[in-house]
Amino acid sequence: MTAASADARGRAVAAEATTVAGSGTVFDIGYQSYDGPREGRARARMAVFKDGVRTALGLGRGVRAKVLPWTFIILLVSIAFIMALVTGAMLRLGGPDAAAHMPSHSDFYGIASIFFFVFSAVVAPELLCPDRRDGVINLYLVRPLTGSDYIAARWLAFLAVSLGVAWLPQLVLLVGRVMGNPDPVGYLAANWLDIPRILASGAALAVYTTTLGMLVAAFTTRRAYASVFLVGLFVITTPFTTGLASEIGGTAGRWISMFNLSNIPVHVNDLIFNDVSGITRGAPARELPAWVRVAWYFLWVVVPGSVLWGRYRRPIS
Repeated sequence: MTAASADARGRAVAAEATTVAGSGTVFDIGYQSYDGPREGRARARMAVFKDGVRTALGLGRGVRAKVLPWTFIILLVSIAFIMALVTGAMLRLGGPDAAAHMPSHSDFYGIASIFFFVFSAVVAPELLCPDRRDGVINLYLVRPLTGSDYIAARWLAFLAVSLGVAWLPQLVLLVGRVMGNPDPVGYLAANWLDIPRILASGAALAVYTTTLGMLVAAFTTRRAYASVFLVGLFVITTPFTTGLASEIGGTAGRWISMFNLSNIPVHVNDLIFNDVSGITRGAPARELPAWVRVAWYFLWVVVPGSVLWGRYRRPIS
């Protein structure tokens, strides 16, 4: 190849490169420094809390994610509504003397406790298991958010949902009892203490089921495993402890009856309302001193809660 032809070929290649380069587009996708407000750990905790509430209720997700939580909520509200209708009918047919036989707020918590355990077993794993299975927990646990911040926000999120599920049906029942009474103002004035009792007993039930549900979910990445284990735990302890306590009897039988996990918050409910619900009427543990039943409840809240906190204080595997 001659020098002239080589030079001509070089100019042609250069011209082609210029044409290709001239037809391109340059995008500036570089990162820019953030100059907005820096809200620190409090904002991170609140974000995890809000996300937990939305996750527990299935908000912002598909229909399948909403079916289970809202089914339980509608079911509990329906039970309270039916109890309110029965109350109104009894007052109209039996008069004021029928008030002693009306379904009470204590009775509702006794009935609802079983549904609460299932609700906790089904919904609580949704807040923890996917984060660990998909590795999202590693993104959460960057500074300034800590493991304690994360689990506290998740626990409070599910507690907030559980409190709403506990108190909303009781509000329906309270309105039904007040409006069904011939003297609504007089009834409310005579029974206003039911309101703080409703709040306290609902909080006791919500704290207990929230803590146990979150604890089981903290040790598996499979939601189904956590749900089945927790439901099985409650289902197995009820007939086992009931039968064994009746067989043995005495003080030993009463203590065995205390291991009926579904009855633990209901005993506290009975003490708050100074009443006996149907679910604990035949339980030998009811014969134990009040302070023993209260201390037993706190033991089943504090110890599992401490284990749950310890699980997230160290690096998650």
